Amino acid sequence: MQYDPLYYPSASRRMATFGKRGMVATSQPLAAQVGISILQQGGNAIDAAIATAAALTVVEPTSNGIGSDAFAIVWVDGKLHGLNASGPAPQAATIEAIKALGHDTIPNHGMLPVTVPGAPAAWSALSERFGKLSFAELLAPAIALAEEGFAVTPVIHQMWQEAYTTYSAYSEAAFKPWFDTFAPKGRAPRPGEMWSSPDHANSLNAIANTKAEAFYKGELADAIDAFSQKNGGLLRKEDLAVYQPEWVDPISVRYKGHDIWEIPPNGSGMIVLQALGILERLEECPGNTLETLHRRIEATKLAYMDGFKHITERADMVPSTEQMLDDGYLKARAEMIGEQAVDPVHGNPLQGGTVYLATADNDGNMVSFIQSNFKGFGSGMVVPGTGISLQNRGWSFSLDPEHANALAPGKRTYHTIIPGFITKDNQAVGPFGVMGGYMQPQGQLQVVTAILADHLNPQAALDMPRWKWTKGTTVEVEADFPNHLALALAGRGHHIVKVADSISFGRGQIILRDPDSGVLHGGTEPRTDGAVLPL
Repeated sequence: MQYDPLYYPSASRRMATFGKRGMVATSQPLAAQVGISILQQGGNAIDAAIATAAALTVVEPTSNGIGSDAFAIVWVDGKLHGLNASGPAPQAATIEAIKALGHDTIPNHGMLPVTVPGAPAAWSALSERFGKLSFAELLAPAIALAEEGFAVTPVIHQMWQEAYTTYSAYSEAAFKPWFDTFAPKGRAPRPGEMWSSPDHANSLNAIANTKAEAFYKGELADAIDAFSQKNGGLLRKEDLAVYQPEWVDPISVRYKGHDIWEIPPNGSGMIVLQALGILERLEECPGNTLETLHRRIEATKLAYMDGFKHITERADMVPSTEQMLDDGYLKARAEMIGEQAVDPVHGNPLQGGTVYLATADNDGNMVSFIQSNFKGFGSGMVVPGTGISLQNRGWSFSLDPEHANALAPGKRTYHTIIPGFITKDNQAVGPFGVMGGYMQPQGQLQVVTAILADHLNPQAALDMPRWKWTKGTTVEVEADFPNHLALALAGRGHHIVKVADSISFGRGQIILRDPDSGVLHGGTEPRTDGAVLPL
């Protein structure tokens, strides 16, 4: 493709970070340092991912925590493995029960949207199957960070302040533990200010010593159950006790000679695959930046229409994942893209709260890992004395019994968090991800197309000005998105809105391995306090 110099400015095309013996990329430097330290101690990429994920619950509580869900794609010994550690709705969570409490939709805060958290089980399962170091060794750095504290970084402060403002609107006593834990001075911590949580450290220690059993069957489960019952929640210890994360086979499409892999539904990676599949079936338009952007936006919208309509538990999906990725169907969807923007029927993407990390080691192992509260701190519920903030993933369920994603006991909801992975000729190229709620599929599409179609390095792909479809024909763009392209897209029927806050456009990380030299090429998100560290 012939680059438009105003859309691909040379100043933004920074070089990737290079390494040979290992690499960790994530959204917070201290967490990246934890992952590198694990590699230096002889741990593998899986160990580094677990340790980094645990550390992120401490240093980026604005997006994830011990009470989060998680997904992972792992490359080990020449094979991809997928782990779905999203949790189901409690057994008492029925449409009738929620409506009997006076709700027409599931509230976004409080105990009602809390489903079974899967993150601690994900850490344990990954360690048990693929780890080299002991589980306790992997969580030790996060425990130390929680005990000793860390200096809050600027982007984390911004998200912390937004959460403080949000939860201050609630007068219910159930929200008091959040303020006791995360705003002990009566405000959000300021940039550079130290914050610590001994309770968080104690909970991580209990998880470390029991391989997460304490969280699902022990004292932490008891505390979660008691808090839920006291505050009108439906989650019970019995729901926690039976939980197991699910090992799955990742699904893929071909794009530009590569295979792009995602976790199958209930995750929304299907949206990425559909959009890339649609683009792959369109004729090339070299040198035409406007047409390229228009097609990418329209393909994304078409994929979202299907995703919001059909994605739920894989066993319950009609049509099936295979039908949604069928060659004939994708060709038919591609033929719907014309000169003007279309107004899709389904979807209203939101900004979310998620962390993503990628790791690689000297033995060829690579991990794509994502962990999330859903939006910000999640439900606003913190279990007293534990530091555990609970996600609000159940907010995605529908109370319409005819909807594909209708609430049901033991069912997992449509999930926005999606780790991605690229292979070529049955060899690993590497992990990638872009966190940020419903921005994730379209953020992934933008970095994959930038790397494989536009031939940018990982850092340059992350530096590119982004767009975000929100609803109808509305597309938000970053402040540095070129004006001439914004005007040209408007001429195609897109309603373009410039947004000053870049955090809402996602925060990504990428690690790619050169197939010939084995050298790792990494990129980290400029929209957050991230770091990519080589070994």
